[in-house]
Amino acid sequence: MGSVSAALAPSSSVYTNGHFSSSNNSTSLSVEDGANQLAMVKPSSSAVSLPNYKWRLLIAYDGTRYAGWQFQVSPPTIQCIVEKALVQITKLERDHLHFVGASRTDTGVHAWGQVAHFITPFNYDSLETIHAALNGLLPSDIRVREIAAATPEFHARFSAKSKIYHYKIYNDSIMDPFQRYHVYHSAYKLNTAAMREAAKLFIGKHDFSAFVNVSRNDRVPDPLKRIFRFEVIEMGPLIQLEVEGSGFLYRQVRNMVALLVQIGKEAIPADIVPKILATRDRRELAKYALSAPPHGLCLVSVKYNEEHLRLPSECPATSFGRYHTISKCKIPYY
Repeated sequence: MGSVSAALAPSSSVYTNGHFSSSNNSTSLSVEDGANQLAMVKPSSSAVSLPNYKWRLLIAYDGTRYAGWQFQVSPPTIQCIVEKALVQITKLERDHLHFVGASRTDTGVHAWGQVAHFITPFNYDSLETIHAALNGLLPSDIRVREIAAATPEFHARFSAKSKIYHYKIYNDSIMDPFQRYHVYHSAYKLNTAAMREAAKLFIGKHDFSAFVNVSRNDRVPDPLKRIFRFEVIEMGPLIQLEVEGSGFLYRQVRNMVALLVQIGKEAIPADIVPKILATRDRRELAKYALSAPPHGLCLVSVKYNEEHLRLPSECPATSFGRYHTISKCKIPYY
């Protein structure tokens, strides 16, 4: 846990994400959070309608200790932890934040480029302090890498054009202990040429019903997904599978990886891929492979069209974090 001492000055020119609100209809609000004070601009009660301000977050996390992204209190999830920090800082109820993530990563899955958005009824003049406050409240295995203003049309999940996942395999007789929480270990010598040949067969638009596990109740999946690229990259004993697609079904990536591992072991031929796809039956895949473990998987990036990433007019600058500084050396020189 860290502390933030800097304060945000109220904004005199309020941008309202598509709604105009003059400074005469807004008041300065200071929110106390321990020793921290975050100054925000909040519309007064006399305003006819409250404008909404949408904010985009870029989040990285180590998923080892968490039960995935989707909100639940116990066991804790990434969304739950980040929402608690946002509630503490903004003093808003979680239902008012409308906090949404681009990808509902599963238990034990990591992310470097998760994208999320939330909404406030007030504006920020600067985003650096709330950025520092968020990371000060979050545990060290969750970090907000970037905060930016977003247009009303932006939606972290539904505006996504594609998502990129990496799955890492340590292919050696002995596992590197320093990578055990983020890389899957295969002691079988894998034929990467065969894996590369099979990965190409996933590219294109297919019905991936054979590669989806039973969906959760809140998901209504469309089995037709497009894979733009699927690469198998060798870096010494490390094999990195990189897949980019329009979207992915529940455990689809881990199921595709599991089949590629079996092909890499030369237990089955590469041309099994289109045959399993054609069945559209998850039981067919189960004859050859089980899901790959979650800890090797990482959401690396979520891509959007340019218009979805443009900044609204008169909005605060994007925060990428800030370095700490000191005015003078506090250690006596001898």
